[in-house]
Amino acid sequence: MFGKRSDGKKIKGLSPINRIIPHIMSARHDSQNLFKYELQCESLDEFIAKEKEKENTINYMHIIIAGVVRLFALRPQLNRFVMNGRVFKRKNIMVSFVVKKMLRDDVEETTVKLEFTGKEDIYQIKEKIDDAIKANSNIKAVNKTDKLAKILTAIPNFLIKLAVGTLKWMDKHGMLPKKIIAASPFHTSIFITNLKSIKTDYIYHHLYDFGTTGIFISMGKEKMQAVVDKEGNIVPKKVMTLGVVTDERFCDGLYFGNSLRLLKRIYENPNVLKEGLEHIVEDIK
Repeated sequence: MFGKRSDGKKIKGLSPINRIIPHIMSARHDSQNLFKYELQCESLDEFIAKEKEKENTINYMHIIIAGVVRLFALRPQLNRFVMNGRVFKRKNIMVSFVVKKMLRDDVEETTVKLEFTGKEDIYQIKEKIDDAIKANSNIKAVNKTDKLAKILTAIPNFLIKLAVGTLKWMDKHGMLPKKIIAASPFHTSIFITNLKSIKTDYIYHHLYDFGTTGIFISMGKEKMQAVVDKEGNIVPKKVMTLGVVTDERFCDGLYFGNSLRLLKRIYENPNVLKEGLEHIVEDIK
């Protein structure tokens, strides 16, 4: 309440224009920027093949998540969020993604949220992802998000609307309990959906107005594509397209642009993820 939250700290040193923008664009859906990021898979495939020789099973999802965790550690303004006209910096790096219990239409899916410090290497991140997927792949498995949804939907529809509206109001004013924030996949640094796993191309997924998600990435199915190489020749390359949606209110276009160039360098050389970081870059106060 009064600008204080359990999951973030209000930033005081913002410029006047950055302070007023969240009031001009008060809703997250009103401040979305959409773009596609075409990622050539050659460096990823080489890295995966070398790790396989060492009996390490790395996949695209591991690399994509490890890359964004490293990016948030080095570019802390990406780990901000806007709530009630105020800009907050998050206390930890949070990554949410959907787990389909089985690849069948009649089987439910669930959502997982993982917490990182930003210092982890790709092997630590892989282990955390794999453990979460294994724990939630069982049809009978129930996590904190499932339990919260079950509680909210155990009441009549008109009361669900009232309950969700109350939670939104509490969230807006910093009164949402820590346990609900911990269980909510919508209170996260980034939400990732792996559409490649269901053989579907990328989409531009909207940002949720509930919660604090400021970046959404969808991983599309890889495909062969004509690419102009450094010598100017047109060559076939395997490309995976990422659909990226961002909330433009918590940092400027130059910062986003430089961050994406850094992410490109990470994915072009995934070996940098084999070593963890001793220190992460801190955001302003």
